[in-house]
Amino acid sequence: MDINQKILEIRNLFEKDVSILGKDEIYLKYFSKNTGLITGLIKEIPRLGIEERKVWGPKINSLSKELEENINLIDESSKLLIDETIKLTKGEKGYLHPTTETIREMNNFFKFYGFSVVEGPEIETEEYNFRKLNLPENHPATDLQDSLYINPGVLLRTHTSSVETRVLTENQPPIRVVVPGKCFRNETLTATNSSFFYQYQGVVVDKGITIKNLIQTLTDFHHHLFGDDVVLRFRYKYYPEVSPGLGTDIQCRFCRGEGCSVCKYRGYIEVLGSGMIHYNTLKMCGIDPEVYTGFAFGMGLDRLVMQRYKIDDIRKLYGGGIIYK
Repeated sequence: MDINQKILEIRNLFEKDVSILGKDEIYLKYFSKNTGLITGLIKEIPRLGIEERKVWGPKINSLSKELEENINLIDESSKLLIDETIKLTKGEKGYLHPTTETIREMNNFFKFYGFSVVEGPEIETEEYNFRKLNLPENHPATDLQDSLYINPGVLLRTHTSSVETRVLTENQPPIRVVVPGKCFRNETLTATNSSFFYQYQGVVVDKGITIKNLIQTLTDFHHHLFGDDVVLRFRYKYYPEVSPGLGTDIQCRFCRGEGCSVCKYRGYIEVLGSGMIHYNTLKMCGIDPEVYTGFAFGMGLDRLVMQRYKIDDIRKLYGGGIIYK
C-alpha cells in the first residue's frame, strides 16, 4: 500500500466532506471503530516494517489529530445546504393554542402588578385539595366536585385551589401569586363542560386586604383581557374556602346579553368564583387570621378563552383541529 498516496486521498476527501456532511456524519466516516478511514489507516501500521513504522506512524497519527481537531471546529449553523437564491413558496405556519396565548397574556398582566406565577402537582392529597380549604370529610361540596381518585386519600386535583393551600402553608405574607393549570372532574362532556379543564387561581394575603381590592383587581383584569366594553356582574355566592364569596359573570360575547345557546339563554356566563380567604383556611395553613387577610379567585379559563375567541364549544379546544383568527 502507498501510504503517502492514501494520506493525500483522505485529506482531499475530507476537505470535500466538510462542505457537504454534518459533524456527526464526518466523524463516523473517518473515525468509526470498524469502517472509519482513519481507523483503517491506523490498523495498517502494525503490518509495516520497523523502518516504515518510524516514518509513517507519526504522519498517520498527525493526520488523525489534524482531522479530529477540524471536526471539533465545525459550526453546524454556518452550513448552507440550500440555495437561498431559489424562491420558495410560502408554507403554512403554526400558532400557539388559544389557551396558551391567553395564559401568557394573563401572566403578563398579573406580573405587572407584582404577582408571581407558580405551579403545583396535578395529583394531590385530600389534605391540600379539601381539608385546608375548609372542606372537612364528608362535606357535601366534595361530592359536587365529582373527584377522580387514584388511591384512598389521593386524587387528581379538582381545582387550582390546592396550589393555593400549598403556597399559604409554605410561605408567610405578603403573598401575591397566580396559578394557571389543568384540573380534573368526573363530568359528562358537553359544549361547556369537560372532564379536564383549565383554571387560573389568584391569591393575595397581606395586612389590610379587603373585598374592594378583590373587585378592583378582577375588574381591571377583565378590562385588560376583553376591552373597556366588557360587562361584569358580581353576586354573592357560597364557597366553603372563602367568606364572603363572590361569583363573577361576564356578559355573553356572542349575544351581548340577549340570550343564546352558549350562555344557556341567561345572557351571562359564570367565569370565576372568588372571595375573602376563610378564617379557618388561613389558620390551617399557618397564617394568623387576626393579623392578615386576603382574597382568592379561581377562573374557569376555558370559558374565558371561548368568550375571547368566540369558540362556541369547549370540545373544539381539545379536538386538535382548531382554527381561529
